Amino acid sequence: MRVQRESTRGDAAIRVRRVGVVLLLAHLLSVGWLTLRPLDVPWVTAPNLELFAGIRAQLELGPAEAVRRIGGGLLLLAPLGVLLPMAGGRVWASPVASLVRTVTAGALLSLLIELAQTGVPGRVLDVDTPLLNTVGVALAHLLVVPASRARLRRRYAPPPPGRVDTTVREEHPQGSTPTISRVGITP
Repeated sequence: MRVQRESTRGDAAIRVRRVGVVLLLAHLLSVGWLTLRPLDVPWVTAPNLELFAGIRAQLELGPAEAVRRIGGGLLLLAPLGVLLPMAGGRVWASPVASLVRTVTAGALLSLLIELAQTGVPGRVLDVDTPLLNTVGVALAHLLVVPASRARLRRRYAPPPPGRVDTTVREEHPQGSTPTISRVGITP
């Protein structure tokens, strides 16, 4: 009976990872389309190479415009804070290590996008954008991932002692389907 539950847990983990990978790819494609397509503008501003200067300038435009622009910077890559751990599929991961991995990946991706934008017509380098993107990734991760993992841990039994289990566990009301181990045929 234990073997049957193990295979069900593995199937659930695979499904969660697949959904996470598909959503992650869809999000990255949409971010690429939004940030790397050329803009047809009559003029462009000078690159912002001073930290927080762009945020100060946006705050001077008024509260509504500042919320729209700063909020857009925070929200652009924020889904990565949830989708990266989901694509990893680890329920029993360290919260600190997960946060560090996710924020690092978000910061590197944001930096890569910002550097790629320097070659796109109508796009200008802004050092505040990777900062806002990274903070958005961290906030999304902190708000969603620990609570989701705790819920999954409560829903499913803990791993056996001495063994780290990274799969999602799933119980079926009708029981699980028996599985037959595969044996290769030798010549």
